[in-house]
Amino acid sequence: MDQRDVLIERGPLRTTVIGSYPFPGWLEFAVAHADQFGEADLEEMRRDAVLAAVHDQVAAGLDVITDGEQTRYDFNLSFYGRLAGIDATPYSPRNFGPPAHDQRGKYKVTGEIRAEHGLGAVAELQRLRELAPKGPALKASVPGPYTLSGRIEPGGSYSDRWKVTQALLPVVRQELEALVAAGCEEITLDEPSMSCYGHKENPQKFVEIFNETVRSVAGKCRLSTHLCFGNYKGRAVGPRQYAPLFPAFLRLNVDEIHLEMASREFSELECIRQIAEAGIDVAVGIVDVKSYYIETPTDIAKRVRQCLEHAPAARLSFAPDCGLSQTARWAAKQKLANMVAGVHIVRQELGLT
Repeated sequence: MDQRDVLIERGPLRTTVIGSYPFPGWLEFAVAHADQFGEADLEEMRRDAVLAAVHDQVAAGLDVITDGEQTRYDFNLSFYGRLAGIDATPYSPRNFGPPAHDQRGKYKVTGEIRAEHGLGAVAELQRLRELAPKGPALKASVPGPYTLSGRIEPGGSYSDRWKVTQALLPVVRQELEALVAAGCEEITLDEPSMSCYGHKENPQKFVEIFNETVRSVAGKCRLSTHLCFGNYKGRAVGPRQYAPLFPAFLRLNVDEIHLEMASREFSELECIRQIAEAGIDVAVGIVDVKSYYIETPTDIAKRVRQCLEHAPAARLSFAPDCGLSQTARWAAKQKLANMVAGVHIVRQELGLT
């Protein structure tokens, strides 16, 4: 039995999260006034924020937790501050009017894109290990090169998004390798942009980029990817259809694929069957992070049973549709608690507890 076999044996119907969790209100205030704090103050805030995220996830009863990405700005924007070869000051195409994805900052190319000191995920993992209790599995998340490329305006020797992606690919791969070297057992390579733009791009090209990114770590950790349709201010960014991605995405070199289902009223739920039949686990998004309807445990249990009509329990995990960073903390806490309670109902029905 190789290391991947050991890591996959986590039990059926796991409860997990994608990566991000809401910032505590005080942290948002502190970030806006960061220049008033010393480095010791800032590290204290980082640790306190991770403690809050860990507490909420453990209290909910999750099988797998993260650091809530509390030390990042958004799920990926802080990574750009670690990249050389781009202008560190982002610009927004639009600053006023209804919030939408075109208000997120973009960066201009100034030279060779590289990250001499990594992206910081290893330090995040080490902090999480120090602060998390024994029991739940720990997961790290890293945005993939195609998703990271979306905030960088092509220019210089990078004439299009694909060339920017190719420049970022070794940067991300090195970060994954560093996580594995640090003993990380579970990693999500977050690639929502692939599903957002899968309707107009060649899905096989996405597969090649993804597999090249993970080629040195696949089989050395439990590796998953997250495919959603965008969640900035609770808004999607592309046609919310997985059909254009399959069957090509069955060739992704992953152990698990996370899918956004709850916000889409479980449209295309049948696709989890072909994923499971391909020998890949499925983490079904069973909680709608874009809605302030708080799913009850009964709602969750019903949805779990729907999923079991298409895939076996051994291949299924359950999570929110996306990271919870855009959801108010009070709602996120209750949604996670109810998600775990609903999955537990079905575990009892199946004699899995």
